[in-house]
Amino acid sequence: MGNGISAKCIYGNGEKFGGDKTGAISFPIYQTATYAHPEVGQSTGFDYSRLQNPTREKLEKVVAALEEGCDALAFSSGMAAIGAVMELFQPGDHIITDMDLYGGSVRLFDNISTKNGIEFSHIDCVKQNAEDFVKKNTRAIFIETPTNPMMRVVDIRKTAQTAKKHNLLLIVDNTFLSPYFQKPLLLGADIVIHSATKFLGGHNDTLAGIVVVKDEKISERMRFIIKTIGSGLAPFDAWLILRGIKTLPLRMEKAQENAKAIVEFLRGENSVTNVYYPGIEETEGYEICKGQASGFGSMITFEVQSREMALHVLKSTRLIPFAESLGGVETLLTYPITQTHADVPKDTLKKIGITDKILRISVGIEDKDDLIGDLAQAFASFGGEQ
Repeated sequence: MGNGISAKCIYGNGEKFGGDKTGAISFPIYQTATYAHPEVGQSTGFDYSRLQNPTREKLEKVVAALEEGCDALAFSSGMAAIGAVMELFQPGDHIITDMDLYGGSVRLFDNISTKNGIEFSHIDCVKQNAEDFVKKNTRAIFIETPTNPMMRVVDIRKTAQTAKKHNLLLIVDNTFLSPYFQKPLLLGADIVIHSATKFLGGHNDTLAGIVVVKDEKISERMRFIIKTIGSGLAPFDAWLILRGIKTLPLRMEKAQENAKAIVEFLRGENSVTNVYYPGIEETEGYEICKGQASGFGSMITFEVQSREMALHVLKSTRLIPFAESLGGVETLLTYPITQTHADVPKDTLKKIGITDKILRISVGIEDKDDLIGDLAQAFASFGGEQ
């Protein structure tokens, strides 16, 4: 069994599953709700699929191996995963979060978690020191890096030092770079979260979320939570994510190659006023990202000259769809202010820099010349199509 990440994507930790005697190369879909017991007091290891299912278990072991954690848990969506992690906390607890997060996370924190008695401080984790916001009731720091959508880079090691000093959990959303490019647990994080719908699945055909932990005690608590609230991933969806992960290295490399070419094109386009990508050398987060990740990924955010130009681009691309989500083989254009971040307070949007001129592009694996050509014709046709 190889130790390389490509082998782990295909085989996980190399552990054999004794329940299948056929030698099937593709792990079976155990589409069952319940399991027969040999007799009272004996179990096959599986009792009821809300607790565990062999296909879900296989996926969890593969992702745990990729992130080098002690356990992983698969949920019905990325938001279900984040919601379950929030169940680790009690009313009166305080959590520090970066203000530049996926809008769904902000919506959950500000409307559901706050209603449940959890207090939040939304800060700029790039320019502000998280330690300055630690209080007696602080229990965790929650970040994502690069951030969604402004592609800012948070120093995971530095944030982990603050968390450890004050006995806090560090929770990192690693969706944008995936374990192929970044492993937050090795940098000091305690919990890693993925919207597995995105790069892990990679085909825009199912929803899933993953929580990876490095501590057995947290694993035990999360196992109790997942069986109690019942948001575990269904067998067929687990199989789809397993299948997607097999090509994760190939997809991540190809998409990153395309992204770098598109960044260069965008930086030379007169209609584009700013390009946000951690792989641009002169940007603030370049050296930090280079030091904590092995790649810069395939997410790009860019700003055009006007709202009218942004709306024109969204409706004028012929190959690239205007759609939410990211991380699939298809390149997608997203308009954060009305899509992913529609529920984020306006003052927060202003602080982050999300305006009606901002577009986000998730670069896929198509031919880069086709993608650049599509964007070029969309820019060129502005003002002339009417």
